[in-house]
Amino acid sequence: MNNRRTFLKHLGMGALSATVFSNLPLAVSAGDKKLFFDISLAEWSFHRALFSKKMDNLDFAATAATTYGIHAVEYVNQFFKDKANDQTYLREMLKRAKDNGVKNVLIMVDGEGELGATNDAERKKAVENHYKWVEAAKFLGCHAIRVNAAGKGSAEEVMQAAVDGLGSLSEFAGKHKINVIVENHGGLSSNGQWLSSVLKQVGKKNCGSLPDLGNFYEYDRYQGVTDMMPFAKGVSAKTHDFDSEGNETVIDYMRMLKIVKDAGFHGHIGIEYEGEKLSEDEGVKKTKLLLERVGAALS
Repeated sequence: MNNRRTFLKHLGMGALSATVFSNLPLAVSAGDKKLFFDISLAEWSFHRALFSKKMDNLDFAATAATTYGIHAVEYVNQFFKDKANDQTYLREMLKRAKDNGVKNVLIMVDGEGELGATNDAERKKAVENHYKWVEAAKFLGCHAIRVNAAGKGSAEEVMQAAVDGLGSLSEFAGKHKINVIVENHGGLSSNGQWLSSVLKQVGKKNCGSLPDLGNFYEYDRYQGVTDMMPFAKGVSAKTHDFDSEGNETVIDYMRMLKIVKDAGFHGHIGIEYEGEKLSEDEGVKKTKLLLERVGAALS
């Protein structure tokens, strides 16, 4: 880059005063300084390859390390759905992660019932369905399972049900020293104010949030992340497409990561490429470069 204005434009912040970055070099890379967060890789980034059997769940940790230089991973239970209680399989997952110097961060859990179901029996069953994933996460050395605060009914009805469901699950998970973290994942959960209110009412240290930078629809995404960050035990860096300068075309990553940093967050930010224009391989690489560039500028 030839001048500081070009640098600012490259970061998507051309409208800000260059004096803000007066002490930064014209080009910033992750190699220049330690980022204020760690990068992890979400398995959903390869959902097309996994569903089509071009990739196997057991190969995910090695792929993260050897292909992308990422040594922390976030699993998705859909890709080993029948293996939660299979310790032989889980032991092999753990071995492959350790062999490649990879940290198992969390398991994203879907399809186990609605923790915000307003029917008491249905909610209790959903809570119990998650127990095996808490135990699998503990076995794999993860710190958390990611769950959904879903249910059918009014916002208030589902809120009270979710407070109960999440509270019950968190109590069980606490005995295993596992966190229960909720993603904004559609429906009421994509309303930052609603979800933050749920977590505040649960009031347990091991029940927190996983803000997904992209999963906001009618609710302002920047406000949503701001709402959720006080409870954050992870962040999901959603990407779909990139412009010619490597910026995400919809999400202002400089603005987002500043919100994350200002909240005092220093945990894992997980790459979750979900676009269709690029290959999954290319999307992951571009997301990693984006996180490194913007993260280095803010660190």
